[in-house]
Amino acid sequence: MLTKKLPPLKGFLSLVPRRASHVARQQYDVIVVGGGHAGTEAAAAAARVGAETLLVTQKIQTIGALSCNPSLGGVGKGQLVKEVDALDGLCGRAGDWAGIHFSILNRSKGPAVWGPRAQLDRQRYREFIQSELLSTPRLTVLEGSVEELLVTEPNPEEPGQHKVTGIRLANESHPISASSVILTTGTFLSGSLFMGQSTSPGGRIGDAPSSTGLSQTLRERLGLRTGRLRTGTPPRILKDSVDLSQAHLHPPDSHPTPFSFMNTHTRCKPEEQLPCYLTHTTPGVERVVRESLHLNCHIQQDTKGPRYCPSIESRVLRFPGRQHQVWLEPEGFTSDLLYPQGLSMTMPPDMQLRLIREIPALHRAEIHMPGYGVQYDFVCPTQLSPALQVKSTQGLFLAGQINGTTGYEEAAAQGLWAGVNAARLALSMPTLALSRTESYIGVLIDDLVSRGVTEPYRMFTSRVEFRTSLRPDNADLRLTLKGFEELGCVSTLRYQEAVRVRDSLQDALAALEALALSTDNWRKKLPNMRMSEAKNMTLTGGNMLQYKDVSFEMLASAFPECLSPYMEFSQRLKIEAVYRPHCYLQKKEIERIQREENMSLPQDIDYFSLPVSLSQEVREILDRVRPSTLGAATRLQGITPAAIVHLLHYVNYMVQKEKRTHRNQADQKEDREEDMCARNASLPQ
Repeated sequence: MLTKKLPPLKGFLSLVPRRASHVARQQYDVIVVGGGHAGTEAAAAAARVGAETLLVTQKIQTIGALSCNPSLGGVGKGQLVKEVDALDGLCGRAGDWAGIHFSILNRSKGPAVWGPRAQLDRQRYREFIQSELLSTPRLTVLEGSVEELLVTEPNPEEPGQHKVTGIRLANESHPISASSVILTTGTFLSGSLFMGQSTSPGGRIGDAPSSTGLSQTLRERLGLRTGRLRTGTPPRILKDSVDLSQAHLHPPDSHPTPFSFMNTHTRCKPEEQLPCYLTHTTPGVERVVRESLHLNCHIQQDTKGPRYCPSIESRVLRFPGRQHQVWLEPEGFTSDLLYPQGLSMTMPPDMQLRLIREIPALHRAEIHMPGYGVQYDFVCPTQLSPALQVKSTQGLFLAGQINGTTGYEEAAAQGLWAGVNAARLALSMPTLALSRTESYIGVLIDDLVSRGVTEPYRMFTSRVEFRTSLRPDNADLRLTLKGFEELGCVSTLRYQEAVRVRDSLQDALAALEALALSTDNWRKKLPNMRMSEAKNMTLTGGNMLQYKDVSFEMLASAFPECLSPYMEFSQRLKIEAVYRPHCYLQKKEIERIQREENMSLPQDIDYFSLPVSLSQEVREILDRVRPSTLGAATRLQGITPAAIVHLLHYVNYMVQKEKRTHRNQADQKEDREEDMCARNASLPQ
């Protein structure tokens, strides 16, 4: 496999020309506001497409900072990282460079729902992102604060869209013009920090919130609907103060799996990876939470927080008496801190210390930095197009937590897509959308713009209807060629590698299909393979790979002359063979649902009495909303892919039943008419 080696980090002194303390020009194609995960991917993608791009961030040294958990990927999230990498994004390669603990989550299930994940070295991840950005052609990074978003007013006589024209920086008299502006403000849009009963402005500890003028422009001038969400982070604990002997050791995978399709290995050697540890809360933790509730103004408010990564206070109140997991995760090779995943909290610092010491492994723990909560504004994402452009304002794009999502991976995916479309718009090319049938990114964006959010959105494999086709192993085949040929955001080197992989996999699959032997001959070739002797049929190499106990290596050893050239793709070929029949059926299901998307759903359906397998929650949603078409039902929050299939089958059954009833009635009418004619004919004239 063609390997692009993990690059050495470039010297920052040589990159100073790409950093700017003052604006060198007053006109750009694209301006990106914010240097978090959405902003960095947006800026890099816009520059790759060919737009002259400016990234404005409050502090250059915090670009690429891992504000909360120092990790990347996971179930659903890992698929997003693979897709961002397939489109030549940054986070996958950065994760390979900075990873210190690699693992595949969900490995006990099928490869379609495996979750590639890595614990990261905070410092190395930040250095990689900064190095890449500061050396990207057509991209300038500016340290500053955006005071105002500049937009034109619609013509009163011809109502239409606003149009973005640029930004104005704080303490700057001259505006900076641009055809497209991408806001990736994260938790900084009117952000407030909470710890105990104290509150201060900010989107992250040590950093000020974005300008209040920006929030006012979005709400008052552009008339956008906004809401308020909250999140939080746990205290950081000194590693030397933790008794790890009282926690369960969780080693990393012995063979680290890289995120990037351009890497065959990670920077971290298998023996250099660091372990994580698992411990649990105790009744004492619940006692401290309840004793401190009156001192915790963040948890007392009804602002929605992340359902799938709640604070320890929320867990205790929602699930009293339950034991909760706490993962002790390293923050880097040279860091003396541990990150206690699962202990996000906003109580006063002295109560935080009391709480963590109720956990046996942390009974002598010392806090380096206390946990805190953040509340911030978000824009209701149903006001965006599938290109992530604000429908009412031409040239204004939003990406990341400003759209109501949570997590680095969701932000990076949105940032890349907003960057691609902002650049295309600025360069007079049409904006594009990704389908739910071709990517997790497409599912993420479609969920946001069609369903909206009531709580911070997190990606899961269960949200994806066609996940057996949208696997982490084939993201390059699904997206890299499209990224080069249609989007213009993929380099020639990556495109050439994707073409080589595609052609090699096709040749390998053809070679497997050409190996057609009877089961008797397969038993001779693979004597250790257990096969039923009751059947004697012809099976191909592809059929044999579908057996759990058969690997590509086994077939290659039996047929070295035709299969050994493809050994580098052994795992991908195994996965492809296993899922091929499922993908074929799923493709037919995709085509069927696409054909039937406009199928009308009767408005008098009694969803509670339908004789199909639907959960009570799904029945309640369908009964409340009463979607008019099958396509409208697919876009409802909480409606599962399986429910759509059941609904499709039921409506088709009822349509066919009604047709049979009409046919029977017509036949009966015809019989009656014939009888009448016969009786009339028998009467005397």
